[in-house]
Amino acid sequence: MTALRMRARDFLSEDQLIAVRTRTTWKGIALIVHAWALIIGSIALVAWWPNPLTFLLAAGIIGSRQLGLAILMHDGAHGCLSSDEKLNLALSQWFCAYPVFAETRAYRRYHLHHHANTQQHDDPDLILSAPFPITKVSYRRKFVRDLTGQTGYQQRKAQILNALGPSEWPLRQRAAHFWEKLGPQVTVNAVMFTAMALAGVWWAYPLLWLLPLMTWMMVITRIRNIAEHAVVSDSSDPLRNTRTTRANFIERLFIAPYYVNYHLEHHLLFYIPCYNLPRVHRILSQSPHAGRMEVQPNYMAVLRLATAKPDHDDRPGELVSIARRARAGATAAGDQAAGGF
Repeated sequence: MTALRMRARDFLSEDQLIAVRTRTTWKGIALIVHAWALIIGSIALVAWWPNPLTFLLAAGIIGSRQLGLAILMHDGAHGCLSSDEKLNLALSQWFCAYPVFAETRAYRRYHLHHHANTQQHDDPDLILSAPFPITKVSYRRKFVRDLTGQTGYQQRKAQILNALGPSEWPLRQRAAHFWEKLGPQVTVNAVMFTAMALAGVWWAYPLLWLLPLMTWMMVITRIRNIAEHAVVSDSSDPLRNTRTTRANFIERLFIAPYYVNYHLEHHLLFYIPCYNLPRVHRILSQSPHAGRMEVQPNYMAVLRLATAKPDHDDRPGELVSIARRARAGATAAGDQAAGGF
């Protein structure tokens, strides 16, 4: 099966394309500042008024902003944070990717295969969508694993082992390989811990940075993966092999930051900055293509579709085996860094 190929001019006029293609550096920086302002503000809230409710609120917001940083890294991987590629990469690496233990260039190499082969047998992200629909029982198990940090632990363990290299290597070689793979990420996180310690809130690093990274971010990364490509109508149609999910304020705050819910629009025009995706959605919604678009009203609606399999049938399907074979050749680091997109 081969996906249909459609050109940008099949959907938008030349003037519309020029407008939505525009990459404005200050807007990219503003989104990064917004993410870090919410993170720092959430930490300050708990430091000022420590109690279980403020902690849970802060952890939820910070976890969503960590996903937000991964989303902005993803924009950087597409060259959309700035029209200046050097500045684009610097913003993506140092302020988005490295804090969440990711790497833009490695992610870019991996991710472009997903765009070239969306929902086809050689899509490296197929394993994220192929198992669905699943049972509600199966999803609850996954939710518990994500929320309790089991998923995050397994991903970080695999990332660290990959960075260390084969056990038969000499210690010096393993250390050099680790530094090459994760050195900048460790450095940035060490700077973050030092800054928090100097501010008198050293506890915020393990409790309000690492803990959300290992828990809530895992929960919403899975939800986002499901919403983007699971249980879609037609794997060969670019208007139906991915999905846009409408998101209200609460969903944007805790689940879907920085326009990540406009995934159909992103796949049609993957060089469009994320802040222009709502405009593309409005144009498409008023076009002759509107009736074909895969759109859901909210994330709960998507989860209902994704968990529609009867609870008595909890066996993996044939597509799972296909997806696992497709995934076998992909590097773990790219997907662990950002979970698809």
